[in-house]
Amino acid sequence: MNITKLTEEYVATRPSLKDCLAAGFVNYSAVSREIILDLKLNVHIDAVIIALRRYKEKLQKTKKQENKIRTILKKSNLNIKNKIVVAIIDKRLYYDYLLQLGKKIKNKAGHINIIEGTSAVTIVTDEEFLSDIETLFKGELIEIQKNLVQITLHSPPEIEIVPGVYAYLISLFAHRGVNIVESMSCWTDTVFVIAEEDAAVVMNFLTF
Repeated sequence: MNITKLTEEYVATRPSLKDCLAAGFVNYSAVSREIILDLKLNVHIDAVIIALRRYKEKLQKTKKQENKIRTILKKSNLNIKNKIVVAIIDKRLYYDYLLQLGKKIKNKAGHINIIEGTSAVTIVTDEEFLSDIETLFKGELIEIQKNLVQITLHSPPEIEIVPGVYAYLISLFAHRGVNIVESMSCWTDTVFVIAEEDAAVVMNFLTF
């Protein structure tokens, strides 16, 4: 039985407790008793207290890294684009159709992102081109999602050399229960596609 691992996993899955531990706002004895009770551990309380103190040290090191990340994000610009659709199509398609679609959208000064997976291709574009997608790929459409917005975070170049930025951003969505429909990045741009109803909440917590 690895008390350290069990303790860290217990705290890590409870964001509020994790934040309080990192800030030093916990009663170690009380939390240790709770962990022992919840996990039905047959160990001395001191073992759990030691594990909590060690985990706090780890979290504080993580906090320093988080501060570096937030410094970069404070220099970032936020852009939102509404009326976005996501279409997922079978990969067994003719790439000529994708080129045809992309050319039409660009000619109309529209927006398009294409993500290629192992078995499907995802198209992120403006709602006005949905009918074109349905016509070109009518036999290959797997799923279409509408009423979406695209949020782009444009950061300074140093984002490339600071580890953990993307993971930190993802954690912000997770902690607030916001689903990410699609995400992608291109050099200094980090892009998230979400439901329109979540836009206000996301714009708030992505303002650093």
